[in-house]
Amino acid sequence: MNTDEKTHIGAVVPVYGCELCLPELYLRLSLSLQKINPNFEVIFVNDGSLDNAWPVIKDLASKDKRVRGLNLSRNFGQHPAISAGLSASTAEWVVVMDCDLQDQPEEIEKLYRKAREGFDAVVASRIERQDGYFRKVISSVFYGTLSYLTDTKHDPTVANFGIYSRKTIDAILNMGERSRYFPLMVRWVGFKTATLPVEHAKRKSGKTSYSLKKMLDLGIDVVLAFSDKPLRLVVKFGIIISFLALMYVVFVVLRALDGIHPVLGWASLIASIWLIFGMLTMILGIISLYVGKTFDETKKRPIYIVKEKI
Repeated sequence: MNTDEKTHIGAVVPVYGCELCLPELYLRLSLSLQKINPNFEVIFVNDGSLDNAWPVIKDLASKDKRVRGLNLSRNFGQHPAISAGLSASTAEWVVVMDCDLQDQPEEIEKLYRKAREGFDAVVASRIERQDGYFRKVISSVFYGTLSYLTDTKHDPTVANFGIYSRKTIDAILNMGERSRYFPLMVRWVGFKTATLPVEHAKRKSGKTSYSLKKMLDLGIDVVLAFSDKPLRLVVKFGIIISFLALMYVVFVVLRALDGIHPVLGWASLIASIWLIFGMLTMILGIISLYVGKTFDETKKRPIYIVKEKI
């Protein structure tokens, strides 16, 4: 391979808890990229994996100069790890995929052919997801809520897997916010995008690192970073409560004019006080989340820290 020639295609793979998958992933990925263009690169980003993933990546890189590795100083999360790999990539076309082999390397050729029809991004749609029932339900609820709160359509069959042009990657890297969510960033930059059905495989080893808590934390971060809809909902909620309170005042005044003076009980009074207190606490909590997110952004801390490069 001529090292002076610009890399045509590459793959960025965030790695966490997939030590046993990496050798097979490398072999299948290399064969798939080789069919497209022999001038390719593979970038593994070790996102603070607790197993021996980094030594495996170092071994693969020592045997193939087209393999590169980034070892982050700690676990920053999947999407910051993707950003680290994208920053290191020089390829004209970049494939982003998970490390657990549920995203099958053999599908890359189909994605590439579709991209060459004039698309800047082609995302993979996992029509038949090979996940458990509970996982599918949680994902559907997660993406449905995310779609509502961000006013964008989120397809639960689409994740990170896809192929992206250099123009798309550069535009995403120019987005300076700390909160990263790769699928939504691809959609936000607005370049011509296609969706292609692919086969989704069962997980080879280990289990997903996305617990219910992590998905909830990710959802909150994405909503705060990409939408102000919760604030608008709070305003609407306040208007509705104020309107209902005004109607109740009018009702009480009219009853008083008719000579009806009901004695208010302690139960209804205390219930009303606690209801209002709970609503105010919720409203202040939502506003505080936005203030906290703004504070995080103003600190300008790096999205990730690379401890070692191979």
